[in-house]
Amino acid sequence: MPSTAPAPPITVPDLGDTRIAFRQYTDRGLLRAYWLFRIIGIPWLNAAGRVLTQAALALRLPIAWAVKATLFKHFCGGETIDESLLTAQKLGDVGVGTILDYSVEGQEDDDSLDHTRDEILRTIAAAKQRADIPFCVFKPTGLSPVHLLEKVSEGAVLSADDDREWQLVQGRVAAICQAAHDASIPVLIDAEDSWYQPAIDALATQMMERFNAKSAIVFNTIQLYRHDRLAFLKESFAAAEKGDYHLGVKLVRGAYMEKERDRAAEKGYPSPIHADKAAVDRDYDEALRFCVAHIDRMAVMAGTHNEQSSLLLARLLEEHGIARNDRRVWFAQLLGMSDNISYNLAEAGYKVAKYVPYGPVRAVLPYLIRRAQENTSVAGQMGRELRLIVEERKRRVRA
Repeated sequence: MPSTAPAPPITVPDLGDTRIAFRQYTDRGLLRAYWLFRIIGIPWLNAAGRVLTQAALALRLPIAWAVKATLFKHFCGGETIDESLLTAQKLGDVGVGTILDYSVEGQEDDDSLDHTRDEILRTIAAAKQRADIPFCVFKPTGLSPVHLLEKVSEGAVLSADDDREWQLVQGRVAAICQAAHDASIPVLIDAEDSWYQPAIDALATQMMERFNAKSAIVFNTIQLYRHDRLAFLKESFAAAEKGDYHLGVKLVRGAYMEKERDRAAEKGYPSPIHADKAAVDRDYDEALRFCVAHIDRMAVMAGTHNEQSSLLLARLLEEHGIARNDRRVWFAQLLGMSDNISYNLAEAGYKVAKYVPYGPVRAVLPYLIRRAQENTSVAGQMGRELRLIVEERKRRVRA
């Protein structure tokens, strides 16, 4: 007779264990994080600091020392790859991988774009030598002028100069993906604004067709705060099946919500963003379910600071009999954020990586300003960070 024994209960990690979440912080480091999140969490103070910092940048005032000791120290690995390797080692010691993220943006001339390509190639070379750097990443606007991505996305007829420039862009992307393939280091292609995302999607698809024959080396990023992206995920998988290659995706909610809505209102077209957070959460979780159900031809990175989505993915792995350390399924958070998710998942045996931004302080400032602005717009994010830090400080006092 068939066994009637009940299935073992599905277990998920405790994401509230502050001892594990903050064990890499000294008491002094924890206090610094407390005050940093206190300041970031005050909207008017955050806004004032943003304006003052931008003004100081425009006036070329010497503010790098102040930023490096505060925001930069908490959210960045260093100014160079070599400086960031110490951060990678510390993360690796507790089972968390590093994604070296060269966070210089807004460059337009060919020399600067070529320099960014070369820097990404150096991150791949570093990753090839180290087990604690399982992924590399690049931002397409670091390799292409923004106006060109927009023209290609619109299907506009390119001038001879634009066509020449687009060939250079495709060459930069191909060089990075070829190096990643040769080194067996997966590379993540970040998402951008919706009005030039089609060009990026097309580039990502071309690279996956070329390099993902045996496994997912090239990953596209899907922003689920857009109401069309769940359908795009399914279409991308159908294309991978038809083309006989593996689909690599990083799932995020999205980082440009207000900018997207403002532009849609200004230009008079429907907003591409979901009407409310509930719809975003629903699509994100459904995307996780789809990826896990089709994991035989996919690899997925859940780039999220959402505890419920992280726990859902953990449960889905259990339900589908997928090992926690299966290299086709990763969790990812930003350095200095959601340590309760990252370190507790890693402690429980899941594959976890942290985005570790790096670059010259002054050049990385636009990234840091945007990151602070995004964090204050995420409901409950600052409150959760502060609450957990306070709990850990109290625990240490009791201990």
